[in-house]
Amino acid sequence: MAQKTTAKKTVAEDPHYTQALQSYESGLRAMQEHKYDKAKPHFQKVISGPVKELNDRALVHLNICNQHLERATVSQFKTPEEHFDYAVSLMNVGDYVTAREHLEKLQKQNAKADYVIYGLAALDCLTGHIEDSLRRLEEALRLNPQLRFQARNDSDFQNLAEDPRFTELLYPDPGAELDSSDHGVGEEESF
Repeated sequence: MAQKTTAKKTVAEDPHYTQALQSYESGLRAMQEHKYDKAKPHFQKVISGPVKELNDRALVHLNICNQHLERATVSQFKTPEEHFDYAVSLMNVGDYVTAREHLEKLQKQNAKADYVIYGLAALDCLTGHIEDSLRRLEEALRLNPQLRFQARNDSDFQNLAEDPRFTELLYPDPGAELDSSDHGVGEEESF
């Protein structure tokens, strides 16, 4: 009896085992949330590690993730919005090349889709293409000024936060949009 307790205790105290177990659990959580692209690297880490007890289970889960990811890319998207959501999910996991391929395909299908142009602006910013990002963001805002509010809180544009051109796009001078003949019409004086 004492030997089994000691053996279990040393396995539990082994930092490699603890690390593999944490990766396995993180992979399971992501998989349960249907985030197969996030689960995959966790299972790959377990498989490449020294803990044989978890390798077989991690391999089964990795194969399931691969199947789901393959189906997602092979299957046709029901709507452009669904396709856009997939491209955004790729951006969120750092697969910028594939995300760009999907966004550019969407743009070819509908050149005036403001949300696609906005997505490309965000991707340009994330990949350090600042001038392209500003140009695309300006175009998206021209098509849909409501995107201005989204862009103000979008962390994808953090590389532009200090750029005055970005600030001008998001916080335009309210007087610039009014005709000089409109000034004072309908306004009440306040004291």
